[in-house]
Parts: sequence; structure tokens; C-alpha cells
Amino acid sequence: MAQQHLDPTDPTADAATGDALAGYLRARATEFLRALRLHRETGGSSAGGAEGSVDAARALRRSARRISGTLHTFRPLLDPDWSEEIRPELAWLSGTLGMEHAYEARLERLLLALHRLSGSAAFPAQTVTAPAAGPGDPATAAARGSRAAGAARTAAPAPLGPGGPAGRTATQERGNLTVGAAKAGALLERQLTLARTRAHSTALQALGSSRFHAVADKVAVLASEVPLTPAASAADLHPLAAAAEERLTDAVTALPLVTAGHPYNAEALVHGLSPDPSPHPQDGPWHQVRLLLRLHRYAREVLHAGAAPVDVRLLTAGQALNRHRDASEAAAAAAQAARTPRITPATAYALGVLHADQRHEVEAARFAFQQAWQKRPVSAP
Repeated sequence: MAQQHLDPTDPTADAATGDALAGYLRARATEFLRALRLHRETGGSSAGGAEGSVDAARALRRSARRISGTLHTFRPLLDPDWSEEIRPELAWLSGTLGMEHAYEARLERLLLALHRLSGSAAFPAQTVTAPAAGPGDPATAAARGSRAAGAARTAAPAPLGPGGPAGRTATQERGNLTVGAAKAGALLERQLTLARTRAHSTALQALGSSRFHAVADKVAVLASEVPLTPAASAADLHPLAAAAEERLTDAVTALPLVTAGHPYNAEALVHGLSPDPSPHPQDGPWHQVRLLLRLHRYAREVLHAGAAPVDVRLLTAGQALNRHRDASEAAAAAAQAARTPRITPATAYALGVLHADQRHEVEAARFAFQQAWQKRPVSAP
């Protein structure tokens, strides 16, 4: 049976001082160096080597994120010059190594959504040729696709039957979506595969750069010597961990959770298909909560010497926020593809429906986070 765990900021919990912080950072630095060695050993062209290289890159990102996040939360106990110098470099490395996987996962998500929305049992093989030009206004077709997305996701049999007006409308919209889905998938595959290829090249260049070697050298030093302040050894880590939790709580409190309870957010759709390619303004606070939740989790790991009990509430909330990020970025990719010049109206329509579908996924993830966060903290059985 699940049991409620002790609050890591509870003063009655086990004492955690700067020595525990140093031990955690040394362990993460050792993981970083181990992953780096594995990446170099599996950097060949064989299938097994490629798979091992992906695992090694993921381990590099994981340790880099934890070191960077820990330095941020407990920075008063660390040498400020050293900490401020290495933390942005670790964030750069983690972001650079994560882009290739992000593009790959985004493409897979969008193609699967196109399959589902178009009703195709199997999606046609895609080509990388440029989409054909056609008449009509693609932006108008994309917007029309967004407005039709609610029906595409929740369509029910028309009460008047296939021959009635409602039946003809549903059939016509499904036909338009089916016609444009193949070309929309080809366009997305071409754009995101190109982006993934560029991200792969960027990651390879980064791992061979002097900038990365400088970061690796600093982490190698960290594996044996953590630059703590003189007073850090006896300092209590709980107040800093509690401050990280408080920042998370404040950010969650500021979220529009009432809006997240609505199944359809028309404002999100209107902005997504506007000419402005900037990130959606509603998404920023949610992305910030996701980062603060990660920092809170890392702080708990430090307090528990890297073996923090699994908090089901935090785990479920984090999964919802990950889905939120994935869906919002996929929606942005669909909207960006819909702005491609000279695409056919059917293609733009399919991309509009796809964009709206992903914005629905964003709203569903927000609602799931709301439900998870309101539950009492419990530990895994």
C-alpha cells in the first residue's frame, strides 16, 4: 500500500549538510565521466555502437542536468565564480545533446496523430520531395482545420445518417483531411528530418569542440574536489531545498488551473496559427513549472544521498508536464509547417487540424497536472 513519505524539508528528517552536497555532486560527476567514456567507446558506425552512443548521450544529458540544477539550488554553499562559470556550460551541453532526440520524438508524435485523425490504418510511405503548389489560401485552410479539430477528435455518428447534411459535412471534412494528410506528413517529415540531421551535426561538433573539453575538464575536477565555501561543511541543506520547493509552489499557484479545467481553449488555437511565430504566451508559465519541479526533485535527491523515495504525486505531475511540453512543441511545428509557402489548401487544412489536435493535448496535460497536484504526496509502494 502506498504510504505518505516524510517531507524532505522537515527539520526532524535526517541531517544533510554540505558534505552530503559534495558527495552528490561527486557521484553525478563520476556518472558524467563514465558516460563520456562510453560515448567515445561506442562512437562507431555499427548498429550496436550507435545504440550505445545514444544511451551514452542520454546519460551525459542526465548527469549534466543534475549537476547544473544542483549548483543552482545550492549556489550559496559553492564557490560563486566557479559555479556561475560551469552552470551555463552544462545547460548548453544538455540542451545541445537533447535536440536530436526532441526532433525525432516530435516527428513520431505528429505522424501518429495524423494517422489517428485521418482514420488511416497505415500511413503511406513518405517522400522528401517538395509539396506541390496549388490554388487557394493555405492560412485560411489551416485556420479552418483548427476550427474543425474539435469535431475531428470527438466525432459521433451523424443523427441524420450518411445522406443527411450532418453526415455529408463530416464525410467531406474527413475526406479533405485524408487528402491532405499524406502531403502534410511528407512536409513534416522533410522539415523535422532536416532539423534532426542538423541537430545531430551540431551535437557531434559540440562534443569535439574545445568548449566541451573545457566542461569535461571541470567535471573531472568536480569528481574529486567540490569547491564548497568554508562554512558549507556544517551548513544545513534543508532551508535551500525548502526554498526550491517554495518557488515551485508559488509558480503552481500562479498557474491558471481554472482555465486548465476547460476542455477547449480557443485562444490557444488563435495564437498558434497567427503570423507571429513566437512561442505561445500561455505555455511559458507551464514550462517554468516543469523546470522548477525538476529542481525540486534534484534537491530531494541531494537530501537523500541520491536515493530519494519516489513521490507518486511528483512523478505523475512531472509526466503531465512532459506531455504538455511535447504537445505544445508539436503544435508549434504543425503551425510552422502550415506557414510554408505554396502548399495546397488540403495540406494546410490537415496541418490546421493537426495543430488543433496537439493544442487539445496541451489542455489535457494541464488538466492531468491539475488533478495530480491536488492529491496528497504519497510514496511508491
